[in-house]
Amino acid sequence: MSWTPVTWLYVPGDRPERFAKAVASGADVVIIDLEDAVAPAAKDAARQNAVAYLRSRPRTSGQVHVRVNDLATARGRDDLAAVAQVADAVRVPKVESAAVLDTVPGATPVFALLESAAGIVAAREIAVHPRVAGVALGEQDLAAELTVTDEQAMNHLRLQVVLAAAAAGLPPVAMSVHPDVKDDAGLLASCRAGRAIGMFGRTAIHPRQIPLIRQAFRPSEEETARAAEIVAAAERAEAAGVGAVALPDGRFVDAPIVRRARRTLSLARRLTDTA
Repeated sequence: MSWTPVTWLYVPGDRPERFAKAVASGADVVIIDLEDAVAPAAKDAARQNAVAYLRSRPRTSGQVHVRVNDLATARGRDDLAAVAQVADAVRVPKVESAAVLDTVPGATPVFALLESAAGIVAAREIAVHPRVAGVALGEQDLAAELTVTDEQAMNHLRLQVVLAAAAAGLPPVAMSVHPDVKDDAGLLASCRAGRAIGMFGRTAIHPRQIPLIRQAFRPSEEETARAAEIVAAAERAEAAGVGAVALPDGRFVDAPIVRRARRTLSLARRLTDTA
């Protein structure tokens, strides 16, 4: 069963003193940001900071990705050339076509950020590009471009990306950041709503958001108990040499439901053991 990150933590590239702390925060993936979190005058230094850290970091540390600047700019292309061979993955902003991904050198995994109407329209062709390891939404830029304020309209856009990722065999789409780091209730509610439409995990801008994200994506006791019942029934059917999986209440479930139940139990153990 593949491992999928639940928590992704951004850290500004111009704050190198925070890099190791971010890695130690408990986030599944740390993203050194060279783009939005860094002022233009500090971007060259931020790139140097990222490269220096990635070259010297302990190999036992967790995954570290780098969000580069827009590849339509010289700065973005310089970022990519500098970090592509030392980061665990690169996050490319403002992707609007699959063609831009052909410029990524080497074999470094790429996460394509869809932040515009053009990016959403091209989501399927972007998702199937052989260099793409995952897709994500840049919701604040997207909402600003489209002047969308309605949550149902945003869910329509999110679902298009969720579908494109699933059809391409990519991991589930993680949610965009919740910008209010003190809004715990809003973060939890938003995460649960995203989970309900097929999104999984979330990027964070502060370490204090990490346990809340984990809590929101942890299966409930009812979900876990239901999954355990399904898996137990599947194991009984397998031991008996029968293909049909019957639950104690008489209902039958098929193989996809059993696979989902196994994933639920695995996720519940993972998020409980390291909570």
